[in-house]
Amino acid sequence: MAEKITIGVVGAGTMGRGIVQLFAQAGHAVRCFDAQAGAAEAAVQHVVGMLQRNVEKGRLAADAFNRIRSNISVAPDLPALAGCGVVIEAIVEDLGVKRELFRSLEAILSEEAVLATNTSSLTVSEIAAGCARPGRVAGLHFFNPVPLMKVAEVIAAVRTEPATVRLLQTLTEGAGHRAVVTADQPGFLVNHAGRGLYTEGLRVVEEQVATPADVDDVLREGMGFRMGPFELLDLTGLDVSSRVMASIYEQFQQEPRFRPSALVPPRVAAGLFGRKSGEGWYRYDAGQQQRPAARPVPALPAGLRVWVDPQAEHAEGLKALATGGGLVLVPQDADADLCIVQPWGMDATTTALQLGLDPARTVAMDPLTPFGLRRTLMLTSVTAVAVRDAAHGLLASDGVAVTVINDSGGFIAQRVMATIVNIAANIAQRGIASVADLEDAVKLGLGYPHGPLAWGDLIGPARILAILRAQQDATGDPRYRPSPWLVRRVALGQALVVPEAVR
Repeated sequence: MAEKITIGVVGAGTMGRGIVQLFAQAGHAVRCFDAQAGAAEAAVQHVVGMLQRNVEKGRLAADAFNRIRSNISVAPDLPALAGCGVVIEAIVEDLGVKRELFRSLEAILSEEAVLATNTSSLTVSEIAAGCARPGRVAGLHFFNPVPLMKVAEVIAAVRTEPATVRLLQTLTEGAGHRAVVTADQPGFLVNHAGRGLYTEGLRVVEEQVATPADVDDVLREGMGFRMGPFELLDLTGLDVSSRVMASIYEQFQQEPRFRPSALVPPRVAAGLFGRKSGEGWYRYDAGQQQRPAARPVPALPAGLRVWVDPQAEHAEGLKALATGGGLVLVPQDADADLCIVQPWGMDATTTALQLGLDPARTVAMDPLTPFGLRRTLMLTSVTAVAVRDAAHGLLASDGVAVTVINDSGGFIAQRVMATIVNIAANIAQRGIASVADLEDAVKLGLGYPHGPLAWGDLIGPARILAILRAQQDATGDPRYRPSPWLVRRVALGQALVVPEAVR
């Protein structure tokens, strides 16, 4: 159990208020300061109001409310923070301002006191470099809303002492949050691990493989993400997300895996920021997302002759759909009106040519998404319209939604998942965080149904590697180069969640 200490919070905005509430609820005395007159008082009243609502809803007992309320006070000035064992700043994202604040705090606090920054974009080492005691400085990055997002990143700067990291871990865990330790690298852990969803989703749309709504539908309904990348970009704001994407790309020395999309700047320039501006990737009327109309499901032609690749992941399910719809299954592709394949990593055109199929009569269905969820139908570059419509009608004949896309190695889900897993593997390879911290950070901070490495193990590390290599071979883009972590574990038959031998 964490020892009860006095915690100072500088900055009374949304994040500062959440941090005050979190640690006051954990039993610590919390002093809130803001340089703007009246801001700290307003923050305390906001926190008290939130707690009172919890009492009214029966989530918090009255005596517990009184104890928590007694833990919170306003600091009229910085010297009033003297005696705090930890001070957490949540002020403007400006390096000079943060450095000046920490220099002022060092003159007030004891030499044993810890200074923590809630920065989300600045390098903690840069902030600490302006301090006389950089070993007592670390990052403590929370997510909004702080009391509900049960994870915080403890960022160890280059000169941060291990005791500083342990103290912040203990405080955070004692407040009921998972404390994940990360190196002082761009995006830290959660934002770093989350790059793949955005960058590859945008790449799919750039290549005219699918629309933003198609990408969102497949990943949300087919793979279990809470929101697709374009829904998330609209929620966070394209103006904000654009700066973050550009910043991480530049801070990582223009690493191709994080290359921003050229689709975003024109939308930002046009003021299409997302929900807050009424339009982004989607339009919003009275705050409600307006989704494009679904593609009509064509009628299933009678007597259609269908050939299903016997190596297909869902061969039996596809055959059952065909016979259930009154269609004719044929053993030879040459006798078929419609040929269905299920490649991993390859596009429909290449797969058809490798198997000796007629590309005009061939379509592909993604084997990654569960058969009973949303299905992705991929066409070759020359798939006949009648074949496209027949395949759509067949795949939708049992009521499952179908997304129709253009040709692309890896469909939508395979490409995005391989990118996510590969970035996570590189995080582990570089020792930015432990496997356990990486997995928990992604589940709690991003809301993914699985940690990225465990998800890669569920899909199959060899399949992830095959998807990446196929993309790299087809495009020549180094963004798809596989992490050594992934390559070695596939070669050894090991799970991706297995840590290094020396750690």
